[in-house]
Amino acid sequence: MLTSLQLPMGDAESAIDRRDPEWITNLETTVNDNFKIVTDLSGDIIFFEVPFLDIPFVVLWLVVAAIVITFYLGFIQVRGLPTAFNVIRGKYSSKDDPGEIPHYQALTSALSGTVGLGNIAGVGAAVTMGGPGATFWMILAGLFGMATKFAECTLGVKYREIRPDGTVSGGPFKYLPVAFTRFPRPISVFLTGLFAVAILFFGVGGGNMFQSNQTYSQVVTVLDPDGTGFLSSTTGGLVTGLVIATLVGLVIIGGMRSIGRTTATLVPLMGGIYVLACLVVILTNMPQIPSAIAGIFTGAFTPEGVVGGFFGVIVVGMTRAAFSNEAGLGSAPIAHSTVKTRRPVSEGFVAIFEPFIDTVLICTMTALTISIASTDFYNEQRQLYFDSDGDHGLSGVQITSDAFGAQISWFPPVLALAVALFAISTLITWSYYGQRAWNYLFGDTRRSTLIYRVVFLLFTVLGCILTFTSVLDFADNFLFVCAFVNLLGVYLLLPTIKREMKQYLADRKAGILDQLGVEDAQKETRLEEIADPTQLVDSTGRNAADLGASPEELREGVEAPPTTGLPQDDPHDDGFGLGTATRPYPPPPGVQRRLRARRPGQEPGRDADTPGPGDDRS
Repeated sequence: MLTSLQLPMGDAESAIDRRDPEWITNLETTVNDNFKIVTDLSGDIIFFEVPFLDIPFVVLWLVVAAIVITFYLGFIQVRGLPTAFNVIRGKYSSKDDPGEIPHYQALTSALSGTVGLGNIAGVGAAVTMGGPGATFWMILAGLFGMATKFAECTLGVKYREIRPDGTVSGGPFKYLPVAFTRFPRPISVFLTGLFAVAILFFGVGGGNMFQSNQTYSQVVTVLDPDGTGFLSSTTGGLVTGLVIATLVGLVIIGGMRSIGRTTATLVPLMGGIYVLACLVVILTNMPQIPSAIAGIFTGAFTPEGVVGGFFGVIVVGMTRAAFSNEAGLGSAPIAHSTVKTRRPVSEGFVAIFEPFIDTVLICTMTALTISIASTDFYNEQRQLYFDSDGDHGLSGVQITSDAFGAQISWFPPVLALAVALFAISTLITWSYYGQRAWNYLFGDTRRSTLIYRVVFLLFTVLGCILTFTSVLDFADNFLFVCAFVNLLGVYLLLPTIKREMKQYLADRKAGILDQLGVEDAQKETRLEEIADPTQLVDSTGRNAADLGASPEELREGVEAPPTTGLPQDDPHDDGFGLGTATRPYPPPPGVQRRLRARRPGQEPGRDADTPGPGDDRS
């Protein structure tokens, strides 16, 4: 994940001479000054520190949730790895499965939104503030975060809507209303709407403007390092923004299938380049590897020269891990929900790889590279930070770049290119996250989606010209509001997740899941016996959620999808738009009767179409 918390906007802009016209400078100053009060206030509320621990409550909320979910699900991120490998290679999937993209593309799409400067600048800042020992706590938080990703991504698929054209609408916008059915409807609508607003705000700001700005900065760093050429001018920024917007537009206009294909190529490419560079530094300094690893473990429990001592290194490590892998924020389930599968929990198994790759693998390799290089600049920055009691500003990407440069003299320009690729991939994925939030709030129609994409690409261009630092910091703060709402919903649905997990593992042991890997026409077992009821589609290609089953009915379980269509209007519109109410529109009378007839306790011998007590024939 790439946010202004990890790389302040000012650090990126100070490296180049923008030569901005006076009106741009005045506009930025006015907006930043007026918005700073709101930003500071929101930051104090969202990131208020727990007394005696000096750790932001939102980080504690994320870490505790990861630990609770891990124990509740029996360390599924460890014992479920063999199953996860089988799922990601498609053993339990077929081309007939509903959804848009295969498991591998769903994983790379989600990874493109998390793997970014958090792994480069964030880790550089972490090992400077907390020493090498912060790496240990980052790894630990990443391992526990794998269980959180498993839980939220399972829910993202289970309650998704599948449409006749094969497109999918899923993620927190669908499972939060189901989780909050025990709350009064206004509270449920407010919480889900708040989540959508937060995702949309960050998607357009932190997930868009900041990414395009960083991409532009890296282009200038490589092609116009002295800041005197055309690229460093405002016109150069505008042209760069238009180029980036065009490239991104060509990807996102094709929807999730296009995003999946692009990230399936881009993520392994950029990740491979970066990991290969880390390996070059590490393996060419093999005699220093044992001491570097030892420093990670000893520094985790006996930190020296770290602000806050033992608790300080824990806070730094776990905070950076939470910011990097996004486990619990509810963003990743949006991408994972588009997967082609008949069993929602299968994508939960795939999702456990995400924090592992992002935090355990890439972040650890970055930390080892910095520790092994141990440059004079890194040690000076550590000492300055400690002497100032945490008030010294840090540029994490500069620390990481200096470590690479000391070992591979020609690599900093390559790192700059990698940073630009990281930023663009994050921008592409967050365009989809923001789109789902927009559709939730303003209606899921072609016109609405087109308006969103135009707005998104406009802000992509503006990101290369304007730097509304306070606004982007506010968007960054607001993203973590999602953690409160999302994890509350996950807690309420944990029994459902556990039940599906146990059944899936039992079916795997019994060999039943192998039937899911063959095409429908070749299945020897009836599809209704091996697929999740919410993933069965009728003759029109829609499932129960798309055909009007209410959150209450989905929570109780739907044995088969109804076959009657939805009304065209929304008599229960709550002001957020079509599809956003806890119960946006009631199922048609025929659907209500069929769903009621399938519930546990059905009167023996009563047909679904035979009216019973309380049936509504109006």
